[in-house]
Amino acid sequence: MINGDSRYSSILRIILIVVDQAQFIDQITSGVESLGQELSPECVQKCAWLLCELDRWGARMNLTAIRKPVAMVSGHVLDSLAMRPLICGKTLIDIGTGAGFPGLPIAISEPGLAVELLDSNARKIAFVQHMIGELEISNATAVRSRAENYAPGKRFDTVIARALAPLPQLLELAGHLLAEEGVMLAQKGRYPAEELKELPDAWKYKVTELAVPGLEARHVITLKRRKPDA
Repeated sequence: MINGDSRYSSILRIILIVVDQAQFIDQITSGVESLGQELSPECVQKCAWLLCELDRWGARMNLTAIRKPVAMVSGHVLDSLAMRPLICGKTLIDIGTGAGFPGLPIAISEPGLAVELLDSNARKIAFVQHMIGELEISNATAVRSRAENYAPGKRFDTVIARALAPLPQLLELAGHLLAEEGVMLAQKGRYPAEELKELPDAWKYKVTELAVPGLEARHVITLKRRKPDA
């Protein structure tokens, strides 16, 4: 009887996941089109499975404040993918990745990009590691560490952070991880006028407004080091 109940529960869970994944697939496909991007069916399926697992794990752990399916697509997957056109080079590190955003959707959609996902929270990094294995994302690596303490012996072409810290503080935390000619992408909600005024003179910036389906205005600040003669 116990085995029968267990088998029934497993089948029911699989059915629910398939239904949820199908819903996510339609929303992700539509959203990616609205972003003016292309994503293979396999990548769309992986992003949908990521949200299914996030929803399942989130029922037991506090991984994200976003729990409604439609909001998860916009707030996690589409918000992450919106940054793809701004990525430079062949290596990227996602600082304070949390449950893997924006790093996991970026790694899924850009298989030629080497992506590291960094966070000090053991629970969240465990989820990220689980998803890297579950989805066979061979170009992604999860690391548990604080950004200011992380010394990987290399620097990255793109350093990315989503609503992690004020811009001057973000430079202090992660500036050492950025290659000399690299770009730091800081994603924000509202236009961060005061933060921009406080940036050190050694850095120049460009602000890009993003139109993400289902979200209010989003902004990405692209930071680069000034050349000595600039």
